[in-house]
Amino acid sequence: MDSLNLIGHAWRPALSGKTLPMVEPSTGAIFAAIPASGAEDIDLAVMAARSAFDTGPWGRMPAFERGRLLMKLSAAILEDADRLAQIEARDCGKPMKQARADVAATARYFEFYGGAADKLHGDTIPYLAGMTVLGIREPLGVTAHIVPWNYPMQIFGRSVGASLAAGNACVVKPAEDACLSLLRIGELALEAGFPPGALNIVTGTGESAGAALTAHPAIDFISFTGSPEVGTLVQQAAARNHVGVTLELGGKSPQIVFADADLEKVLPFAINAIVQNAGQTCSACSRLLVEKAIYAPFMERLAAAFSALRVGPHDADLDCGPLISARQKSRVEGFLQEAQNARLPVLAQGTILPGAPASGFFVPPTLVGAVPADIRLAREEIFGPVLAAIPFADEEEATRLANATDYGLVAALWTRDGGRQLRMARALRCGQVFVNGFGAGGGIELPFGGVKKSGHGREKGFEALYEFTTLKTIVLNHG
Repeated sequence: MDSLNLIGHAWRPALSGKTLPMVEPSTGAIFAAIPASGAEDIDLAVMAARSAFDTGPWGRMPAFERGRLLMKLSAAILEDADRLAQIEARDCGKPMKQARADVAATARYFEFYGGAADKLHGDTIPYLAGMTVLGIREPLGVTAHIVPWNYPMQIFGRSVGASLAAGNACVVKPAEDACLSLLRIGELALEAGFPPGALNIVTGTGESAGAALTAHPAIDFISFTGSPEVGTLVQQAAARNHVGVTLELGGKSPQIVFADADLEKVLPFAINAIVQNAGQTCSACSRLLVEKAIYAPFMERLAAAFSALRVGPHDADLDCGPLISARQKSRVEGFLQEAQNARLPVLAQGTILPGAPASGFFVPPTLVGAVPADIRLAREEIFGPVLAAIPFADEEEATRLANATDYGLVAALWTRDGGRQLRMARALRCGQVFVNGFGAGGGIELPFGGVKKSGHGREKGFEALYEFTTLKTIVLNHG
């Protein structure tokens, strides 16, 4: 099955005629091909978006009509849910139940932003006598979206949905490892009535298509989700053209469990926050900080739950699927080898389903503890189903350990002490803090983003609409 780029209103192969293979993570086999696009293909897409915004019907469309189109696309995604879930599960390797949840979240993004499109209001500013000052929100123009492979649909929905709602035209470069669901949503967008050029999707490698898109002089804003290393290159490209950028660059998020926490409630969150999508989640809580008074008994219960986890192909719909690629599997196994070399105890591992393809990229969920706070396993993003357990003595040490990474995306805090809840929520250096719960993957309405090497700018909620608009001040001297 070969796919094509969406440019304007047409589906096109790469101008070079070259393609890239799509590899199924559950089997390691090639099952499809996508265009290996380059700078010329990107230029066509950017010009289509530029035309749609500058002179086409999209740029002149009232906000409420844009909202109706987004709501129509949301409904179409829900109607096509089974097909989209099957595409996403096979392409990413995630279990079907996770893929179905991704479809529902994607539809909700377009529903939310469809409803918000005509509610992005301006202000009046008190000024001098005889003058009225207006502050109005305007779209930026053409926005670029670099979408990663771990949650193609969801991240497409949260960035592209907000940008379209604000009135921008979009050019999307999805990850070459997993992008087929986005091409299907492109088909649904055309069927829903989006005018030519409002949404363009061009596949290819980051080095070729991605670099060309972020460096294009006709782009007005860039949204990027990926690694800090590539985020630096994206920010440098944006700086050369003096355009803004939102960066979401991953995390090393902690769950912090105090002795007074409801441990029955903590247990499933502690597991799901690292096992979901095989740990390939920017907001995955890959560090579990546990108060020493309960460390041993809680580890015993958590180890029993980890041992019961099952891993297998996407269509087996188990607790955990494969990693996205052989390279990612090798990376995660490298962290586990370092833990073994350091003689850190592996407290528990899940089980790979008997009969799972040997060529699939499977790594069992692994609980390691007690992990010293100064080694890579405790400080760097693994992007796999590996949980590092770290004991702490008191609130001061818990705060210090939680902040002791270069990242700052999400944290979860478990305690019944109301004063401690507020003290630590204020002291933790991250973009989101969940108290006695965890749900970074949901919360369409909740602003999401990080500090430090987790990036800057905010996605989701109304904050994303502000990111994708500019504020114009109009001063009227009426005497």
